[in-house]
Amino acid sequence: MKKFVKGALAAGALALATPAFAQEIVVVSHGQANDAFWNVVKNGVEQAGKDVGVNVEYRAPETFDMVAMSQLIDAAVNQEPDGLIVSIPDADALGPSIERAVAAGIPVISINSGSDVSKDLGALLHVGQDEFDAGKAAGAELASMGGKTAICVNHEVGNVALDLRCAGFAEGFGGDVEVLPTSNDPSEIESKVAAALAANEAVDTVMALGASSAGEPTVAAVKASGRDVNVASFDLSANFLQSIADGDAAFAIDQQQYLQGYLSVNFMGLHAKYGLMPGGNVPSGPNLVTQEKAAQVIELSSQGIR
Repeated sequence: MKKFVKGALAAGALALATPAFAQEIVVVSHGQANDAFWNVVKNGVEQAGKDVGVNVEYRAPETFDMVAMSQLIDAAVNQEPDGLIVSIPDADALGPSIERAVAAGIPVISINSGSDVSKDLGALLHVGQDEFDAGKAAGAELASMGGKTAICVNHEVGNVALDLRCAGFAEGFGGDVEVLPTSNDPSEIESKVAAALAANEAVDTVMALGASSAGEPTVAAVKASGRDVNVASFDLSANFLQSIADGDAAFAIDQQQYLQGYLSVNFMGLHAKYGLMPGGNVPSGPNLVTQEKAAQVIELSSQGIR
């Protein structure tokens, strides 16, 4: 009996000395392994986990694969985490998995893509930018620079967010716009942009949808052509920002993806601990980075923050 009491007291003391289990949050994105953009999102996710004091797991398929991504979401739901954060590039493919999470009582926040479907699928809010409006603003800006004939380079055809960027760009630009589908391979993008420029002498504008994956090879193709063509891109990379600073590119549309990772985990952690949650979607962008601002942002981009 004495041994039992001593053991129980020791166990009680150990329980008192041990902190409560940290909240578990899972982030599932569609980011490809070779895409520097998503490394910045992941950096924001990891920093927020440290700042808020929650355990965070970041997962993504190796390629743009909606079947694999839906399986990752299903696996996360089976873990019964305290929160699930997802990007939604294809609501038809990912919707059933997200709805299973909501039905299981798991709070969901969407990031990056899916602002138009997030609420309908049961997510608490969305952290990102309105892609159509961002594309429209970019198109209007390039039209004001004298653009008449443009190419919109889409490196993830089927990603609704990127399709919306091209659609918004076409509306804002107002001139002739051709969507150029490519893979996420920079060498393929450079080759296809070069071929498109050679095939149409009227092209005076190229809109890329990702700085490191598409913007950088687009600048290379335009420089090799010797043509006077305005190049702009969504998102940031140190090299593309340098092209803006050097005058080889017009501007970049910054959606501040670090905030998408950081704020979503921050919000979810505070919700799990205290039941707190903003009352609506949180726009992380767009912000226009022009030649005047580019040099200031290059160092932060190389650090994986911008």
